[in-house]
Amino acid sequence: MFKSFIEKRLESYVKIYFEKHPEIKLVAIAGSVGKTSTKIAIGTVLSQKFRLRLEGGNHNTNLSAPLAMLGIDYPSNIRNIFAWFAVFHAARQRIKQSADVDVIVQELGSDRIGQVLQFCEYLHPDIGVITAVSPEHMEYFKTMEAVAKEELELANFSKMALINRDDIDGKYAKYLKNANINTYGTNATAEYHFISENYALETGNQGVFYAPELSEPFSVTINVLGEHTLRPAIVAGAVGLKLGMNAEEVANGIAKIRPADGRMNVLSGIEDTIIIDDSYNSSPLAAESSLRTLYSIKAVQKIAVLGSMNELGETSAEEHKKLGELCDPSQLAWVVTVGDEAEKYLVPAAKARGCQVRSFKNSLLAGAFVRGVMEKRAAILFKGSEGGIYLEEAVKELLQNPEDESRLVRQSTKWLEKKSSFFQKNS
Repeated sequence: MFKSFIEKRLESYVKIYFEKHPEIKLVAIAGSVGKTSTKIAIGTVLSQKFRLRLEGGNHNTNLSAPLAMLGIDYPSNIRNIFAWFAVFHAARQRIKQSADVDVIVQELGSDRIGQVLQFCEYLHPDIGVITAVSPEHMEYFKTMEAVAKEELELANFSKMALINRDDIDGKYAKYLKNANINTYGTNATAEYHFISENYALETGNQGVFYAPELSEPFSVTINVLGEHTLRPAIVAGAVGLKLGMNAEEVANGIAKIRPADGRMNVLSGIEDTIIIDDSYNSSPLAAESSLRTLYSIKAVQKIAVLGSMNELGETSAEEHKKLGELCDPSQLAWVVTVGDEAEKYLVPAAKARGCQVRSFKNSLLAGAFVRGVMEKRAAILFKGSEGGIYLEEAVKELLQNPEDESRLVRQSTKWLEKKSSFFQKNS
């Protein structure tokens, strides 16, 4: 009852805020994967021209999203009614003040059926971005049809929508009711797309950006690794153009996009190794894309460190098996896994393909093993989830520069204490 009261009060303040400030544009982002990377990419491009409100982290729940849009700090003690009274006061003050931003970029997260739809009760985004429809929180969604219906709902209550053509199956178009929709991606059939003409780890992707607003495409450089990581930059350019930016402004913004921590971040390892740190989280679509990116890199040796993919419910066995079947012994010297689900389902499939495989209960042991078997100038992918996997700690074992630890995920004092306790119990 208390939480419901808080939610409704916050939602009403956000609704009033946008009514009082119609000049402020709202860009909302939903999807199975890639929301934070997309949010950061959009913010990077829009910052070339606009004042922004874009909160760091995943402020995308029913309580945190309204506060993020209003620019109010989340209370340290959410059970303290007086803390919420202070929040309500700050919200009323925000409504009265002149607009301090031009655009708000906001993630809308969901791990249950109906949560995205709840946002439509008080939001009417100017642009809705849907990043992907892929397996997520399957213990609750059960079917991909349910996932698709949930994530695509954002398009229906947005004034216009941008949908990832590459990572959303066309069969789910039946759930779209909004006619004002464009697609984006690396596929040339998307209205907004990018064609890479040259790639190097040092200089990024150099290529051409196509958009329906423009009579001619324009050249851009996108400094990210992997085809799937190009898509946030592409939709960032699309959002910029739709909000009135010109090609030069968009190109300058896209060139400044960099990977978020723990998301396909390229780090220098000992022995001149290349570390691909994708340790923030893992899902079937993201893991497959990361693995294919590793295959595309030229290196004397390649190692894939793959953690269990959490929150897959009854689909866990099937999805881990599929990932194991993608492990190619002609590409990988070693497949190293962390976690029970990966050991049970991914490992047998990878072994059946002929891969050398080792499994570990925690990432510290996995990191020590990789350090012992890697060769000079190897390329090593770390793809893992949060709960119980924590592959960022394995990355630490191999970093050339200790200061790069600051670029890893979950490095706050609170997180380090939590992980220390976990490793003590699971050593």
